[in-house]
Amino acid sequence: MFTGIVQTIGRISSIENTGEDMRIAIDLQGFDVSDVVMGDSVCINGVCVTVIEMSGQILSFDISKETLSCTTFTDLKINSGVNIELAMQVSDRLDGHIVSGHIDVVASLLSFKEEGRSVCYEFEMPESYSKFICPKGSVCIDGVSLTVNSVNDNIFSVNIIPHTLQNTIFSEYTAGRLVNIEVDIISRYLERLLQYRQ
Repeated sequence: MFTGIVQTIGRISSIENTGEDMRIAIDLQGFDVSDVVMGDSVCINGVCVTVIEMSGQILSFDISKETLSCTTFTDLKINSGVNIELAMQVSDRLDGHIVSGHIDVVASLLSFKEEGRSVCYEFEMPESYSKFICPKGSVCIDGVSLTVNSVNDNIFSVNIIPHTLQNTIFSEYTAGRLVNIEVDIISRYLERLLQYRQ
């Protein structure tokens, strides 16, 4: 489990296509990886993956065909920035919200504009998932726990404060960018439970 509080920005150092899946290596230069071991779960742009190899500050991960089919990982390139969060420990504060690292859908960035010292980002997602997004509710975008500002059908907005801009890859976004979305886990289970009441 994760919190959606990004701990560092990593950079893709290598991408190896292995048929229908791939292996990526991420350079975490300057980030303390002393307590990371093989088999640990790491959240990369909101996706929970497993450490399969370590070499100094470089961690490697196998990305399955299934993960490639439902995330933005096919868009990764050498030196791409990625949001990184290590798995939550039992003793940790839950500063963001409960994040599983299981992507529900991919959304597209429509626009962004400055509002005071912050930036408002507007995203469009498939209509079938808009029911999971509500004003002042939680959403995880590329591994970042955020509060929803507004919702209009399948378009929603979030406000990014200066600290988040400086410590995540949001500052690298341009219009049209695809992002990984994990909806609030409570809304996901609630919707499933309601199906059985009908």
